[in-house]
Amino acid sequence: MTAHYTSKHGQVAKRPEELYMAFTDLRNFARMVPAGKVQAEIQADFDNLTAVVQGFRIGVRVDERQPYRLIRLGSSESPVEFVGVLHFEPSPIPGRTDFWIDLDANLNFMMKTMLGNKVQEAIDKMVDGLVDASEGRMPNVPEEFRK
Repeated sequence: MTAHYTSKHGQVAKRPEELYMAFTDLRNFARMVPAGKVQAEIQADFDNLTAVVQGFRIGVRVDERQPYRLIRLGSSESPVEFVGVLHFEPSPIPGRTDFWIDLDANLNFMMKTMLGNKVQEAIDKMVDGLVDASEGRMPNVPEEFRK
């Protein structure tokens, strides 16, 4: 059963070109994980990122890039099949990007019941964190990442 989630929209204080370029190379995500703070094995190249967290392998690959508009990510080597789309649209406010995430995941009924609201909350928090970081505010990050 495919579950569809759409995050809230956020006005990121970067132009679409700048924001898109930061997301287009998956090696950038591997660099963002604080050393020693997360127990994970992470490997990344331009198009692929794989992480092993608590024994679970989660892989993401770039399936499509539309410069400065969207990046479509698909699952690879993951226990759950999913497709995520990152949207980068020009905002009516100069120098900003209207950013949001669409996520489709193949979840069985039990997983959808257990994870449904948590997935929605997680993608909304990602958007909020990106907006906060773009405006120089510390995103609402768990305490263990701040030490």
